[in-house]
Amino acid sequence: MCGRYLFQPNDLPEMQKINQLALENGYQFKTGEIFPTDHAALIIAGSNQVQVVSMAWGFPGFKAKQTLINARAETVLEKPIFADAFQQYRCVYPTTGFFEWTADKEKTYFNYRKETSALYIAGFYDFFNGEAKSILLTTAANPSVAAIHDRMPLILKKSQIKRWIYDLDFAESLLHGQMPELTSQGV
Repeated sequence: MCGRYLFQPNDLPEMQKINQLALENGYQFKTGEIFPTDHAALIIAGSNQVQVVSMAWGFPGFKAKQTLINARAETVLEKPIFADAFQQYRCVYPTTGFFEWTADKEKTYFNYRKETSALYIAGFYDFFNGEAKSILLTTAANPSVAAIHDRMPLILKKSQIKRWIYDLDFAESLLHGQMPELTSQGV
């Protein structure tokens, strides 16, 4: 579920701004289709306001060469590998949409928000051998995605980004929130 997403900064003014902020701070990251382990632009807490940084997508797994890219919103606070990081280091993935795949690992659908074209996915990060790595949150799919997959990313409104990052009680309340309707397009 949500094993690839799109960050196309030239398509939307708000994505252009995010891209520019990261570049001005010297961060290097991938644009276009983002794969697990890629360095991607992320929104995190700064000392006075949110900031945009670059971070690898995926936590080290339990087996050699395994990468964990998603955490379930319903159980994130119960899992020792995730609970502390979720409470301390929440982030947001700025995207223009995400892909769904068949069991044969073929891209089938691109999911996006038709009314805004910007999609903000909730996540968190932690440090492994001194390097920050991020993971995104998934939740049960709403009717707009359920025919394609039983899970979908935990999606934030632009107006919720700051509270998600800085307010733990607010973030916990969103773990079981209603997700917005998405548009799916075959690829």
